[in-house]
Amino acid sequence: MGIFCRERVVFVLSPSEFVDSYAAIGARKTQTPALRLLLLGALAGLFIALGGAVTNTAAHTIANVSAARIICGFLFPFGLIMVILTGAELFTGNCLISISVLERKASPGGMLRSWGLVYLGNFGGALALAAACAFCGQLDYSGGALAVYTVKTAAAKCALPCGNAVVLGVLCNILVCAGVMCSLCAKDVSGRAVGAFVPVCVFVLCGFEHCVANMYYVPAGIFALSVPRYARLTLEAGVDVSALTWGSFLLHNLLPVTLGNILGGAGLGALLWACHGKRAS
Repeated sequence: MGIFCRERVVFVLSPSEFVDSYAAIGARKTQTPALRLLLLGALAGLFIALGGAVTNTAAHTIANVSAARIICGFLFPFGLIMVILTGAELFTGNCLISISVLERKASPGGMLRSWGLVYLGNFGGALALAAACAFCGQLDYSGGALAVYTVKTAAAKCALPCGNAVVLGVLCNILVCAGVMCSLCAKDVSGRAVGAFVPVCVFVLCGFEHCVANMYYVPAGIFALSVPRYARLTLEAGVDVSALTWGSFLLHNLLPVTLGNILGGAGLGALLWACHGKRAS
């Protein structure tokens, strides 16, 4: 269907048209060669990590929590917008491949293969940026205050109870996948950008948990803590870093947040399919 705006036509997909369209998109994702998925995953991980880097940089000297969250909410969606516009592959958005499986256009095995390869690519891209920021001086802002803020943010994420991490992951990816849906329903650049921006802005404002973003936030803190100057500043600031270890990150944050993201994203895909899919009607 078309919505006419002066002399041009901006096409917008209805929910049922989106489900039908994404069923085919998701099927193609499951058939993409492994190396391409890894590279596109690394690109998406880099973009999401850049969103994390810019939010930390913008918020590290703001004492008012509400003001800091609002600024982060406006800046972080840059990552998903760039993922959409460049055709990169993001694990959390690809949880919508559940639509393709339910429409029988993709197999569960193909979906899991795609998820696994993209997840590894996302991790690689985010980890590379975290190392670059920690070891190449980007965290020197405000006399190293950005490094302290980065460590504090990472430590807080690792101290999050597992049950909370799962639920916050569910809520996060409902919004991220809603952003992917809204973005893909538009056919022009501005519509795609706005569609991705609003739901992601909401998840950041609410403080929900995104596994790919955490692939930057927590490793950046761990890497920063390994730099003697940053470690000294963190100690002087009285930041509790007892929970900030690789083991704690992988088992107590990344794993439960990833599980929550899968439940939220795949669950939203299943709900959309149940309401609007051809095979569900």
